[in-house]
Amino acid sequence: MQFIIKKISLRTTKPIEIIDITAEAAAAVSASGITNGQLNVMSRHTTAFIAINEKEESLLEDMEIFLKRFVPKDGNYLHNLTSVDGRDNAHSHLLGLFMNASATIPVDGGKLLLGEWQSLFFIELDGPRDRRSVLLQVSGI
Repeated sequence: MQFIIKKISLRTTKPIEIIDITAEAAAAVSASGITNGQLNVMSRHTTAFIAINEKEESLLEDMEIFLKRFVPKDGNYLHNLTSVDGRDNAHSHLLGLFMNASATIPVDGGKLLLGEWQSLFFIELDGPRDRRSVLLQVSGI
């Protein structure tokens, strides 16, 4: 069994941003030479997450609108009073309670076994940020 690790570096430009990383993940699997196994994708942040969902422009807009309404940025949050980095980002951490930091996707024949309508997304909840990273670990034979 082999384990290959790759890092994707990202820059985000909006407070909430949904970035398709499917192509980068598929390229990492292909470059690994692993034909059967799995890909684990992990956000290395507490205010940015990983999701599998449909890539359709109106739906992506709906997702951003939903996240903004679900936990508003302007809430009266204690974390914002004692923020470590000076960012009022309690809403980002709270939204993260309902999201995943990682996803695992089966690999067969050197390809990701995503469904017909599925794409892999990095979801920024505390942007914009100059440096974000996603860790990809391909494991298998």
